[in-house]
Amino acid sequence: MSRRVVVTGLGMSTPLGVTTEASWSGLVNGRSGIRVVEDWKKNDFGGQPLPVHIAGMVPDFNPEEWVEQKKDVRRMERFILLAQAAAKQAWDSSGLPAQLSDEEGDRAGCIVGVGLGGLGGIIDAWENLRHKGPRRVSAFFIPAIVSNLAPGNLSIRYNLRGANWAPASACTSGAHGIGEAAMHILTGRADLMLCGGAEACCDPLAVAGFAIMHALCATGNDAPEKASRPFEKNRNGFVMGEGAGMLVLEEYEHAKKRGATIYAELVGYGSSADANHITAPSEGGEGAQRAFKEALRMAKLDPSAVGYINAHGTSTPFNDKSETDAIKAVFGDHARKLAVSSTKSMTGHLLGGAGGVEGVISVLALHRGVLPPTINYDEPDPACDLDYVPNVAREVKVDVVQSNSFGFGGTNGVLLFRRV
Repeated sequence: MSRRVVVTGLGMSTPLGVTTEASWSGLVNGRSGIRVVEDWKKNDFGGQPLPVHIAGMVPDFNPEEWVEQKKDVRRMERFILLAQAAAKQAWDSSGLPAQLSDEEGDRAGCIVGVGLGGLGGIIDAWENLRHKGPRRVSAFFIPAIVSNLAPGNLSIRYNLRGANWAPASACTSGAHGIGEAAMHILTGRADLMLCGGAEACCDPLAVAGFAIMHALCATGNDAPEKASRPFEKNRNGFVMGEGAGMLVLEEYEHAKKRGATIYAELVGYGSSADANHITAPSEGGEGAQRAFKEALRMAKLDPSAVGYINAHGTSTPFNDKSETDAIKAVFGDHARKLAVSSTKSMTGHLLGGAGGVEGVISVLALHRGVLPPTINYDEPDPACDLDYVPNVAREVKVDVVQSNSFGFGGTNGVLLFRRV
């Protein structure tokens, strides 16, 4: 009997709210989570102000509410703590026991995609070393910043004794975390996987690095809620955000046997490389096209089966046009019938956490029959001419949704979820 992969748990913490329901409410109501970061606005660096002082930060996040013991907070960097919050929500929603038995744990694993990891912790440790000496560098410094300690800590918490690793593929990391977890189930190496993506690098150094590349929106400081405007004519860069999105994936019979709620089936996963440029997408989104096709082949679906795409849609001029071109090339005439939206218009770009959060959003859109909008869509761009669900959420039942993620280095990841 062929194995199937289903989603039985969902959790996310985003700039729209620390909980899944708060985040979802913000999304379907078209609310922006982008705000001014006052410290960035007030401080200068080397006598110069930061060119960008807006970001999407998870509001009212108290990490002590999400870890097992309060002492764990000082042992984990913020990206790990956000992963803990999203994972606890996903685990609790799955109906699984607080911790698996060893026998069950041997057939369970954890994969969490992370892009930049503990950047803030590295900066803090360097300042301690520089100004206070090597003895003032925390003994928890290395375990707190290493990317694979996001899944590592979760494996300890839930006794997940199988595969345990962290894809580091830039902004595709979360999608790769979900897709690779599904492959472990499909190939019989696991019956259950906790997976997704996490990131928390809203730091002046990261802002300076992205800004000098002209990747960030540098004109939205006075109107942060309007800064992220994917596919819109006046878009001029992405807005940095933080957050985590986690899913519990199970083999269908395993989930059915324990009476789990099934939110969707993960039927397709595609990955590819542009092999073109370290930051720019390939012409016409050619690399993305191949990932789309691979996911559709795996799912054994015709492009016309897809009803909604949660786009990568970063609000940068080149990405949004390239993604639009890729969709039109693969979906043909059906592209005009597709609903396509970018939830980054509300959350900002969560980098390594984006694919995890947008995977959760895609499943909820499928399960609840509501497609989140692309907000700030005021003036259409003739080069981006699809149905981007402008400004207002849409209640419509679709049977298949697609989630796109692309990253620096030309890495692409695509997930397809189907109604069960």
